[in-house]
Amino acid sequence: MSGSIILRSCARFSVPFTIPTNRRVLCSAVLQKYMSSKIPAVSYPNKENTSTPEQLGLDGWKITMKSSAQEDVSTVSSDKDEDPLAAVRELVEMWRLLGKEVPEHISEEELKTAMECVSKSSKRKYLKYLYIREKNKKAKQIKKEMKAATREKAIKEQLLETAKEDKQQNFLFLRLWDRNMDIAMGWKGAQAMQFGQPLVFDMDYDNYMKPKELQNTVSQLLESEGWNRRDVDPFHLYFCNLKTDGAYHKELVKRYGEKWDKLLLTATEKSHVDLFPKDSIIYLTADSPKVMTTFKHDKIYIVGSFVDKAMQTGTSLAKAKRLKLATECLPLDRYLQWDTGTKNLTLDQMIRILLCLKNTGSWEEALKFVPRRKHTGYMEISQHSQEFVNRLMKSKTFNSFPKGSLHTQKRWHK
Repeated sequence: MSGSIILRSCARFSVPFTIPTNRRVLCSAVLQKYMSSKIPAVSYPNKENTSTPEQLGLDGWKITMKSSAQEDVSTVSSDKDEDPLAAVRELVEMWRLLGKEVPEHISEEELKTAMECVSKSSKRKYLKYLYIREKNKKAKQIKKEMKAATREKAIKEQLLETAKEDKQQNFLFLRLWDRNMDIAMGWKGAQAMQFGQPLVFDMDYDNYMKPKELQNTVSQLLESEGWNRRDVDPFHLYFCNLKTDGAYHKELVKRYGEKWDKLLLTATEKSHVDLFPKDSIIYLTADSPKVMTTFKHDKIYIVGSFVDKAMQTGTSLAKAKRLKLATECLPLDRYLQWDTGTKNLTLDQMIRILLCLKNTGSWEEALKFVPRRKHTGYMEISQHSQEFVNRLMKSKTFNSFPKGSLHTQKRWHK
């Protein structure tokens, strides 16, 4: 029954528009056609046209196999030796064509950094950072070019105005150019290196500071060298304990560049004890119990190149005691009404105070370089005590006191 149903469906599908007259004849014809389509056609070869297969020689077969093996090895090695930077460069170019934020120009080091990124999002973030940096650089360059164009335009307008006026200007004094000023300061520095009083910066504190503090110290040293170079009577600066290729030396060379070898100062790895006698050395430190009263022109003052933000008190004093050197501190409490903060001053403030003391000998002028945020003014003597001292000086009994019994030391007024 099922077979007849299948035959009926096949007949209906194959000949849908024919109405059979004889059902048996039609079914047999359809079945024969269906079975003939399922049996594949077999082609028998012609015995006359058949030829024997070609026999390859053993040597030829070996050569063929070796060449194919070499081709496979070369393809594998070429795949292994493919430059990964080229793939990253193609990725960057594809992202640029898609309109993503990637830089237009990228170096080999930046490509290597992008290649080392683990995920695609990290690569995208790094390339976006490079894109923003390149964009800011272009904006700065455009701004610089616009400023240069406006400057040239102003110069041209000024030249046109002077040409229109056509007036000859005569001056009484010659103009001092920057080149002439540099030559004059160079002569003063050379003279100080021969005949000037030495001032030593001790550079043996790089182990006590963090990298940020060391950079701050080098910035203060640069300012100190500038103030000393511009002074009327400069010091002969010494950078002692400066280790070659050390942290201090690298930062100084980085800041000065090519001018480092042209500076008129003495940079040495030797200690100040090896260069000068100990009797003539005075180590300036805020922790010293001895107060400095006057500036001594025959002494050699040493300042520690040390930015102490971690409040490591007593470091320079301990070093001076270990080397058996004399120490002094500035008389800040004697002349100033100290308000807040430590009594540690920066290196540029110290050298300006010492230069002023060397030239004028006045503590009132020298201590002007102490920041006003740290004190409220100079010490004042009360009016009653001042009248009492004046009365004693005028009286006859003043001379009867032994010398040194009355300490009538004069203090500076605000």
